[in-house]
Amino acid sequence: MSNNEKPYETGDGDDSEPEMLAVDDALEEIDDGEDIAMASDDEHDDGEDIYLVNDSIAYFDVHKDSVFAIAQHPKYPSLVATGGSEGDGDDAPGKGYVIDTSAAQSRPLLPFTYSSDPEAAAAQRSTELQPLFTIDGHTDSINALTFTLPNGDFLVSGGMDGRMRVYGVNVGDGRVDFQFVAESQEVPEINWLVPSPSKDHPNTLALGASDGSVWVFTIDPAADPAAPVQIAQSYFMHMGACTAGAWTPDGNLLATVSEDGSLNVWDVWGVAAGKGLLAPGQTQTVVSLTSEDQRFEVIGGLYSVAVSPGGGVVAVGGAGGIIKIVSLPRLADAAKPAAGKGKAQKGRAGGAGEAQAGMILASMQAQSDGVEALSFAPPPLTLLAAGSVDGSIAVYDASRSFAVRRHIQHAHDDYSVVKVEWVRSSPQAGGVSGPAQWLLTSCGMDGVVRRWDVRGTAPTGAASSAAAAAQATAQGGAPGPSAAATASGLVKEWRGHRGDGEGGGVLGFVQGETGERVVTAGDDGVVLVFEA
Repeated sequence: MSNNEKPYETGDGDDSEPEMLAVDDALEEIDDGEDIAMASDDEHDDGEDIYLVNDSIAYFDVHKDSVFAIAQHPKYPSLVATGGSEGDGDDAPGKGYVIDTSAAQSRPLLPFTYSSDPEAAAAQRSTELQPLFTIDGHTDSINALTFTLPNGDFLVSGGMDGRMRVYGVNVGDGRVDFQFVAESQEVPEINWLVPSPSKDHPNTLALGASDGSVWVFTIDPAADPAAPVQIAQSYFMHMGACTAGAWTPDGNLLATVSEDGSLNVWDVWGVAAGKGLLAPGQTQTVVSLTSEDQRFEVIGGLYSVAVSPGGGVVAVGGAGGIIKIVSLPRLADAAKPAAGKGKAQKGRAGGAGEAQAGMILASMQAQSDGVEALSFAPPPLTLLAAGSVDGSIAVYDASRSFAVRRHIQHAHDDYSVVKVEWVRSSPQAGGVSGPAQWLLTSCGMDGVVRRWDVRGTAPTGAASSAAAAAQATAQGGAPGPSAAATASGLVKEWRGHRGDGEGGGVLGFVQGETGERVVTAGDDGVVLVFEA
C-alpha cells in the first residue's frame, strides 16, 4: 500500500491557510522613523523579505511542546501517532495524537523558500491536519509509541511516568476507532517500545526502562478480558539504563543494550534453550557481553542496536563512535547437540551453533562521537548505516568485513544525527513495490530531513534540484544543500522545522515501506508531512 493511500474517510481535507506560515508573517516591514533607536542613513527602507523555509505539504501543530515519539500503522501508513510533552515543567503531563496524513494534498515542490508574493505563497500552502484521537492518561511526557504487529491491532504509548497504555485500533467501514484497553506500570520510566515480528506471538512488544529492566508483554483481550495485557518475560541483568532494543526477524530473540556497556540477547520464547544454544552459564540469553570483556568494552556505554535482516549478527553502537558486530545463533538451522559432547565442547556448551554465537566479528570507529542510530539495509544490499552525534553518517559493507563504504562528513552540519533508516522498497506501477534503491533517510538536530543515495554522487534530477536551491540562496533565499552534500549522494532534503540553536530539531520520522511520504516529530512541537 502506498504511503498516501487513504484507507478511510476522516474529513473534507480542508486546505486552509496555516497560521504558522501566513503571508503576513513572511514579510516584515521596517519603517525608518524617529522612534527607531538605530536608524539607518537612508530616508526610507523599502522592507526586508524574511524567507521561511517549509517544504512540507501538511502540518500538525496541536502539540504544546516537543514531539518526542512517532509511530506508523503497519497496514495503513497514513495513520500516524505522535506523542510528547504538554509543558516545560519536569512533571508536565504527556499527551499524544493520531492523525491521518492522507488528508495532505500533493503539490509541486517549489525551490526551498517562501516568497512574500501572495500567489507564490498560496501555491506552497500546507494542509492543516486535525487529530483523529487523543492519547492521554500520562502524568509525564510520552517518549515511546508503537503499533503492534502484524496488523496494528493495538496502539501502545510509553511515558516517562513509567506507564504503558494500550488502545485497541479498529479500521473498517470507512472509519477508524480507538478504544482504551488497559494500563500497566512496572518501571519508573520507559525508554523505548519495540513490537515483535513473531508470527507465533502476535501483538507482543518489548520495552526497556531507566532502571535497566527489560519487559515483554502480550496483548490478548480475548484470552482474558479481565487481564488483557500479560507479562510474558521480565529481565534484570543490565546494571544501567536500558537504552535500545531490537528483535531478530523471526521474533524469537530480543537484543538490548545499556548505558553500562552491556549487550544481552534474550531467548524470549525458549527456542534457543530447546536447542541447547544458551550462552555458557546463562539461563535466559544466547549472548551476554559486558565491559568486563576488554574486547567488547565501550567506555561511555551503548545507545543503539540493530539486527541484520538474516538474523545472523547484531550491531551495537555507543560512545566515541564505536560499533561492535556480534554473531547470533541460527535457530532455524541449529540442532540440539548430541549427548556425550559436553566434555568435548567444554566452555562452549551447545555445540558448534552456540560456539559461533557471541563472537565479536568486527569493531569499527569511523566516527568521533556517540553512535545514536543504526540501520541495516534490506536485502539484497549488505550495508549498515550509522548516525553519530558528530553529525556524520557512516555506511559499512557487511560483505567486506564491515569496511567503510562511505563516510558522509557533516551530513547534518555538525548537529547530532538522530535517526537513519533505509527505504525498504520502491513504488512501482500498479501499486506493486520493487527492490530498494540504495536510498537512506536521515534526520538531525539541525531541523532537516535528508535522503541519500549511498552509491555516491546524486543523480541528475537531484543535482538540478540542488542547483535550484543554490540559485535561491544566491538571490537571498534560504540556504540549500551544499555542493559537498550533493557530491556525497544527497538526493533530496526537506526543511520546515527549527534547527538546534533555535529551539528545534527533528527527533524522529516515519516513512512507510516506500518512503513516498516522510512524517516528522519536531522538537519545536510541530509534525510535518513531506512528499518525495
